[in-house]
Amino acid sequence: MLMSQINFRRTDFVAGQQSESLSADKKLVIAIDGPAASGKGTLARRLAERLGFAYLETGALYRAVALATLEIGGDPTQFKDVAPALEIIKRNLTPELLENAALRTPEVSAASSQVAALPEVREALRNYQRAFALTPPEGFGGAVLDGRDIGTVVCPDADIKLFVTATPEVRAQRRYAESKQACDGLTLEKVAADIKARDARDAARKTSPMRAAEDAYVLDTTSLSIPEVLEETMAVIRSKFLERTAARVSA
Repeated sequence: MLMSQINFRRTDFVAGQQSESLSADKKLVIAIDGPAASGKGTLARRLAERLGFAYLETGALYRAVALATLEIGGDPTQFKDVAPALEIIKRNLTPELLENAALRTPEVSAASSQVAALPEVREALRNYQRAFALTPPEGFGGAVLDGRDIGTVVCPDADIKLFVTATPEVRAQRRYAESKQACDGLTLEKVAADIKARDARDAARKTSPMRAAEDAYVLDTTSLSIPEVLEETMAVIRSKFLERTAARVSA
């Protein structure tokens, strides 16, 4: 599910107050970055549902371009091969396209990090991501975007920035558990190697490398359950909201 349809109320932040729309005059943006299998996607989806915000998994955009590139026999490291696939995706970009199960295979995952390293691809998809954040679809009061450069490049002025991480060992175990039934012959060792290689590519690329924004809250999910991660994130959001309320009152 890419979109949530639960109303976002002020009482999500301050318990005991009457329900009141917080986002009537401003679309709030929450940027969630982090490496593969850190839990950022699960958190972003749960958070969007909790707050009633639109949700965009930006990594699915790059996966879609990567899949299209592979399907036409192109090299995901060469923009001349990727350009036709990029145009196909731009013309046919829908929520259903981003939910395609074929986007989750190890081959597409590896190709997506190669596609994502191309400056021309990042620039083209960045415009779509920014438009989504500034004008969430279907009248939502805000947007949650997860990726690797949301808080640093795509939405540097996001209201809330999080960088979600976990140890490489735990991330490999999570990804293996997600993928082993769908991918014959997959091993934990291969997944671990793929994640290590993906981390290196994402951190070393010249355009929009993966890193935590200076003002991001770093959340280590290694030993946390999904509900615990969500509640810690809500505590961060409440704190930010109360800080801004206090600043407005004292101004």
